[in-house]
Amino acid sequence: MKATQQLHDLGQSLWLDNITRDLLIDGTLRRYISEFSVTGLTSNPSIFEHAIKNGSAYDSAIRQKTTEGKSGEALFFELALEDLSRAADLFRPVYDATGQVDGRVSLEVSPLLANDTAGTVKQAAQLHAQGQRPNLFIKIPGTREGVPAIEQSIFAGVPINVTLLFSAEQYAASAEAYLRGIERRIAAGLDLKVDSVASLFVSRWDVAVQDKIPPTLRNRLGIAIAKRTYKLYRELLASPRWRKLAAAGARPQRLLWASTGTKDPRASDTLYIEALVAPDTINTMPDKTLSAFADHGQVKGVMPVDGGDAEEVLAEFTRIGVDDAALAGQLQREGTASFDKSWRDLLERIAAKGALLQNADQTS
Repeated sequence: MKATQQLHDLGQSLWLDNITRDLLIDGTLRRYISEFSVTGLTSNPSIFEHAIKNGSAYDSAIRQKTTEGKSGEALFFELALEDLSRAADLFRPVYDATGQVDGRVSLEVSPLLANDTAGTVKQAAQLHAQGQRPNLFIKIPGTREGVPAIEQSIFAGVPINVTLLFSAEQYAASAEAYLRGIERRIAAGLDLKVDSVASLFVSRWDVAVQDKIPPTLRNRLGIAIAKRTYKLYRELLASPRWRKLAAAGARPQRLLWASTGTKDPRASDTLYIEALVAPDTINTMPDKTLSAFADHGQVKGVMPVDGGDAEEVLAEFTRIGVDDAALAGQLQREGTASFDKSWRDLLERIAAKGALLQNADQTS
């Protein structure tokens, strides 16, 4: 049995951290579903920018939409939703078979709205309506301005993938927003089945400190943060507050492990997948990591619900001067800035490709 199937059987969902038109056209995504037990996927601006830059699969659509006078974010969201709608349809059998819990795809709101709560709420609702797929998540960053947008979007019935979380404290804020949104729906007499996931970024922790720590601590910080967060996740699911909501028909906001591709060439290419095995969670991984885990990954056990050695490991980092609370804030700010840059690069790439294609048409 493949290790990917073992993870699935343990109750952990495997999602692909990628979406391109080529994956849909050449059958790769369908193969991942059948061979690697993939049950969902996520996307981000960098993925689309890379695909448009390095291939021609989007040329025809960009040419047509540019000719129609479309540009900027409106053009991109149409492109993205064309892909994600096709992917959502591939995952629809999983979505239906799991009672709408799994089989999800995700689309991010514009990173330019990172400091705009009202704008984020408005765009999240628009994109979900435009997508016309019940298994489409809208991604909202778990930043200071994003947290109230998460609550309001859940209350409005928009399923949300909370992104750019780097610590247990940031996760707790997003979980609180989800709970408040559900509680408001109870008070308003609305359906409670509005799903959400909370995405904790893992490997970026280790990249941030790799040149500042002794070899014995290399690639251990991200996993320790994940263990601490998983403990909090399990405590929340066992809390009287959550049990009351569950009894009323609410479903938990599932914890999702993001940024799980190994960045250190000296480390195992399945390091984070093997360390983050946990029922009732999601692990989203790039193609290379997915294929590596299917080929030679091992399921050695599940994460301890009590956090295991997390606090002990984090204390070692504290002793050498790593302030994990300050670093979590820094990583979230850097992640927000990176997404902003990727978004601007993406829009520039689409505009340049559109102009190039139009010029080619005019000179042919």
